[in-house]
Amino acid sequence: MTEPVQPDATKGQPGTAKAALFGCCPRCGARTLFAGYAKFADRCRACGLDFTRFNVGDGPAAFLTLVIGTLVTGLAIWLELAASPPFWVHAVLWVPLTALCVLGGLRGTKAWLLQAEYRRHAKEAVNEDWTITPKDGE
Repeated sequence: MTEPVQPDATKGQPGTAKAALFGCCPRCGARTLFAGYAKFADRCRACGLDFTRFNVGDGPAAFLTLVIGTLVTGLAIWLELAASPPFWVHAVLWVPLTALCVLGGLRGTKAWLLQAEYRRHAKEAVNEDWTITPKDGE
């Protein structure tokens, strides 16, 4: 006897890349994820999904800063060794480029992380075994 085939629970939902690029709701796909440039809306205006229950935190900003900082540092070292420009060229070139890349990628990485949390049903880790109980006589 064969078991009935369960319908795909993710059917109709946008892919992670699409949701990140266009700010799509992970449940219905409507472009309602953001209320500002990189500020999440409280809930989806189309399906009512509560975005405040997801804890994206500072992860995207830290990740972007580390990755883009590494790339920019490598490029700055390469430019220094190849052309030896004056210091002001480095300041004028790399500081704005780094800021623009981090801010430019922030919206997409925040949306990607929220989408990933939704797909994996992520929630806060709680473990009662970690509770510290006082010893007798304390």
